[in-house]
Amino acid sequence: METAKHDIVIIDDDPDVRNALRRLLTSVGHSVRTFGSAFEFLDAGCEPSAGCILLDLRLPDLDGIELYQRLRASGSVTPVIFLTGFGDIPTSVLAMKSGALDFLPKPVSEETLIGAIDNALSVDTRTRSDRAHHDELAHRFAALTPREVDVLRLVVAGRLNKQIARELKISEKTVKVHRGRVMAKLGVRRVAQLVQLALEAGYEAGAAGARSLVAR
Repeated sequence: METAKHDIVIIDDDPDVRNALRRLLTSVGHSVRTFGSAFEFLDAGCEPSAGCILLDLRLPDLDGIELYQRLRASGSVTPVIFLTGFGDIPTSVLAMKSGALDFLPKPVSEETLIGAIDNALSVDTRTRSDRAHHDELAHRFAALTPREVDVLRLVVAGRLNKQIARELKISEKTVKVHRGRVMAKLGVRRVAQLVQLALEAGYEAGAAGARSLVAR
């Protein structure tokens, strides 16, 4: 585990539970912050930049699922593990349908909890890496001019230079210039790489052809 890079947030209205979890998690090297209610957490603005949240399902203000939904609506990608002393099948199903990573009934064994956190941290690392990669792609594609996007769209659709020239009513030489600039801006050297990157970014190999890279 890369514990030094992760932050665990505990939101639980039981101070004994918070303290016990803090002791356990700090003993294995995690940075831990605790909150006694949903609004205490929200008011502090302390969502971890990298890590996970242990969230009690029953809180004195918002319930855990409502808080979770607020976090997701705000764009949060931090994995959430629900903890509850009122665990039943309907509640756990609702929590998982809401998108929670895991649902652990109290009391939970140290082994089970640490395993769930390890999994959450792995998910968090992958999610943030994917988001960073997507943001980098968006930055590269945003540098393309409208004409370069037109050429790219047709390259992805499998058109030859002369076909692109005819469709865009420009010379074949101009097509080559635009294609070269597109490849330089996107950091690729071969057309196959260009097509793969464009498809990954959301450009369809079809007739639609508009700039389609959007924040996901």
